[in-house]
Amino acid sequence: MARRGLVISLGFPWALLLLPLPLLVHYLVPDHRERVPALRIPFFRRVVETAGSEPGPGSVVLGRSLLQTATGILIWCLLILALARPEKVGQPIELSKSARDVVLAIDISGSMDARDFQTPAGETLQRLQGVKNVVSSFIEGREGDRIALIVFGSRAYVQSPLTQDLQTIGDLLDQTTVGMAGPHTALGDSIGLAIRTFEASEIDQRLLILLSDGTDTVSRMSPVNAAEIARNKGIEIFTIGVGNPQASGEDKVDLETLKQIAARTRGQYFFAQDQDGLQQVYDRIDALAPRETETLSYRPRRSLAWIPLALIAALGLGVTAYLVLTTRQRAHP
Repeated sequence: MARRGLVISLGFPWALLLLPLPLLVHYLVPDHRERVPALRIPFFRRVVETAGSEPGPGSVVLGRSLLQTATGILIWCLLILALARPEKVGQPIELSKSARDVVLAIDISGSMDARDFQTPAGETLQRLQGVKNVVSSFIEGREGDRIALIVFGSRAYVQSPLTQDLQTIGDLLDQTTVGMAGPHTALGDSIGLAIRTFEASEIDQRLLILLSDGTDTVSRMSPVNAAEIARNKGIEIFTIGVGNPQASGEDKVDLETLKQIAARTRGQYFFAQDQDGLQQVYDRIDALAPRETETLSYRPRRSLAWIPLALIAALGLGVTAYLVLTTRQRAHP
């Protein structure tokens, strides 16, 4: 039932089937009769005449007034209505939640201190600062997604678990400095930590964006083996290589390993030599993995069962008081 935007519905409409139950009981169940002992008086008629009374029938069935019958019917209908759980249905409310969780894993090992990252204006930046500039704008464009931040060097650390508070993610990224997680590169451990971070996720679509400029030397698990586990967990990995592929030792970016990690998880591999190239990489990632949301809609409901129950109480008290007053007036005219 709707009127001027007001919608009333019944939470348990099957209760209305109980409405004819009193009629069925009345016609199908015999009346209750009870025998009681009585005193027999000889010459009963003469005694009655002497007392000036009228004899009544030997069997009396108490009757109900029209008011009592109507009240009983109305109370039964109100009781069944309360059992049917009338509810006031509000306007639809829509909630949007992310359909994909994203983990950003950023390399902050000692090699990220190199000042070889070129901006579009020709300025040379620290490698980590150039990465921050691009990743920060990427985070701002993921409004509605849940994002977690992992930084890794010799060890991998969760800076923030999965959250929709993108401002906090950006602030934590801005506060990271080169070497705060150690000078080496634990690429495999960062993937393992991302897998553990995703364990708190109930969303099937999971994306890890892994950025590194070095070669793994200190992980307890090889990056490729970690990628195999990630694939079994339904995690897709996009890898990004930055830095110098021609360098030696840990400063050399291991492009081959990054390619294998992406291939094992059916992800994508990218390489960026400067800030403009890295921006194009993240734009490409945004196109390949656009922000996805799931919209949930519901209508708030407020129970109105208290209204028929309150009417029953008021009706019962009112009729009872009326009958009591009427009886007293008849007894004491």
